Amino acid sequence: MGLLVVAGCGGANHTQTVTTTTHSPTPTTQSTSTQQSKFLAPGSDPSVLPGPLLIADEGNNRLVEISPNGNVLWEFPRPGDLAPGQTFKVPDDAFFTPDGKQIVATEEDNSVISVIDVAQHRIVWRYGTPGTPGGGPNQLDNPDDAMMLSDGSVLSADIKNCRVVLLRRGSHTPIRVWGEPYHCHHLASPLRFGSPNGVFPLNDGHYLVTEITHDWVNEIDLFANPPNVAWAVQPPLIHYPSDTNEVRPGVYVTVDYWHPGTIEEFDKTGKVLWFYKPLGADKLYRPSLAEALPNGDIIANDDYNDRVIVVDPRTNKIVWQYGHRGIPGSRPGYLNIPDGIDLAPPYSLASRYIH
Repeated sequence: MGLLVVAGCGGANHTQTVTTTTHSPTPTTQSTSTQQSKFLAPGSDPSVLPGPLLIADEGNNRLVEISPNGNVLWEFPRPGDLAPGQTFKVPDDAFFTPDGKQIVATEEDNSVISVIDVAQHRIVWRYGTPGTPGGGPNQLDNPDDAMMLSDGSVLSADIKNCRVVLLRRGSHTPIRVWGEPYHCHHLASPLRFGSPNGVFPLNDGHYLVTEITHDWVNEIDLFANPPNVAWAVQPPLIHYPSDTNEVRPGVYVTVDYWHPGTIEEFDKTGKVLWFYKPLGADKLYRPSLAEALPNGDIIANDDYNDRVIVVDPRTNKIVWQYGHRGIPGSRPGYLNIPDGIDLAPPYSLASRYIH
């Protein structure tokens, strides 16, 4: 059942290499002032964030981008953003494209992936049949963590179909598939997945695939022929690994989608390098994604606590928080089951790793 303690190796020297990409969804100058914002939890330090933050606010059926001070910069959908008959429901993850001009959102329980133009406030492409899960043409079943590659194709985990798919505009079938529906188990050859819930790029051009079934995390060269599994490990202290991604080469972060939840850094051998599992007022309630910030802090969405937090792994303290713990809402300063986050370029996952 895991350890009910807060522990850590502390003092890890986290570093990030980033590319220079321009992102300007709104003509706003960002402030990293430490002046307290009325939209943040008391004691929050806005300077820990390098720029704007995108949040998939699932319970509010929206995406919202905020400044480090908690000011709302961009929101979708606003009244009139959706075409007649179009829906946008329960977005569980959202990531900027490498150029920052579009956002790829997975509507997991709506069985569809949507690509949204930031400036136009419009869905410009989608794959899947909204509200109709399946594994046939133009169908997905719980798509998760879709991300656009440099050639414009979209790579996504397809959880209940036990596969990873590569999608391209104009095609109603995946142009490439790894795994197979109804063969939901962990195998390296032939490549099979047990309910993959995340596929994230790495610095070496490989991908990190997280499997819910039996709790595997795998580094895979997906585009090799045949695909090559570099390593696979079951992260310790974790009941339900979610959305594992890279902190720096050789170090990875995952979260335990559990109650109480855990944020954990580990290496490819499964050695735990740091973890955060508080009790009491800071207890995590089904966190689903954590990412490293350039300063070494860890940002995570704490889904069912209705908040996004930044934890300093050197002190195991929350140093920034947007949202009110356990109080869902939609007005500024509030969230309702935030299920995904991404930093604006040049710090977004796609602009850091996809070239």
